[in-house]
Amino acid sequence: MTEIYAILGILLLLLGIIDFAWTTLWPDGGAGPVTKRLSLMIWIGIRWVSRGNSFIISMGGPIILIFTLLTWILLFWTGWTLLFAADPSSLIDTNDSIPISWWERWYVTGYLLFTLGVGDYIMKEGIWQILAILTTGSGLVFITLGVTYILSVLDAVTQKRAFAESVRGIGDSVTEFIRNSWNGKDFHDIDLLLNTFSSQLSTLTSQHNAYPILHFYHSSKRDEELSVSVATLDEALTVFKYGIQDGHGPNQLLVQEARSSIESYIETLRKGYVTSAEFPPPVPDLDTMREQGLPVVPTEEFLDSLEKLSERRRALLGSLRDNRQKWPG
Repeated sequence: MTEIYAILGILLLLLGIIDFAWTTLWPDGGAGPVTKRLSLMIWIGIRWVSRGNSFIISMGGPIILIFTLLTWILLFWTGWTLLFAADPSSLIDTNDSIPISWWERWYVTGYLLFTLGVGDYIMKEGIWQILAILTTGSGLVFITLGVTYILSVLDAVTQKRAFAESVRGIGDSVTEFIRNSWNGKDFHDIDLLLNTFSSQLSTLTSQHNAYPILHFYHSSKRDEELSVSVATLDEALTVFKYGIQDGHGPNQLLVQEARSSIESYIETLRKGYVTSAEFPPPVPDLDTMREQGLPVVPTEEFLDSLEKLSERRRALLGSLRDNRQKWPG
């Protein structure tokens, strides 16, 4: 036997199994070691190539997902091929006695891995027959979990865009969001929506933790971009909490719950995928709100409250800059 092939094959299989199981079966583990590094490298390359083009950036998620699947296939396929190559007689051609070539080994291993059988070849009696069964079994597990993983990611992407459209439907800017929430005497009309937004964002945060590839899924349409909607919602919540006079704001418990959901989302951004901006974004325009008859506090008082939110707002601004989006005015 050629021991080096067996060792390399086993190492590649272990690496593939660990990374695949880590990424697809461990919701709290994030991406596996190979998937995480590969995703970041591809994302950096896409951002460099895009030169700020939102359409190219929007292709980042699908491209990373495709390369992740191809990497898993390559690790399993190469690992099993090398393992079978450890014994030159592990595969037998039923049509002739010509020695098995490397291309034939790749061919047979691929047939086994994708559960198509062994074609015109049979396995040498003994351990190689057992390994052939394990190859087919690993292929079946990979296909089943791989499809489930893809569907889960795409479902989460759909939910991201639905949430973004819901928030943006209230207003394209923070000022418009606040104005549209005003019913003439208070902001309680927004209470029910705040409760809904909190629940949806908590779900999205859990999905981002379970499927870190979601961080690389961005939309070329601003109305469907999660980072823009979260920034808009958080700025509106900041105004509701610190910028509205007492007795006029929405339910403060719902405001706090929504802010907590956003804080949890920001924590997912701090795990290495997004870097906070160097400086905080522009402050909400309370003067315009005041001119529109909204019951806002003095600007100086509001600015004092914003100082302790600098890191939070810089993190959100960093998430927008990561996919070339502008801060909502």
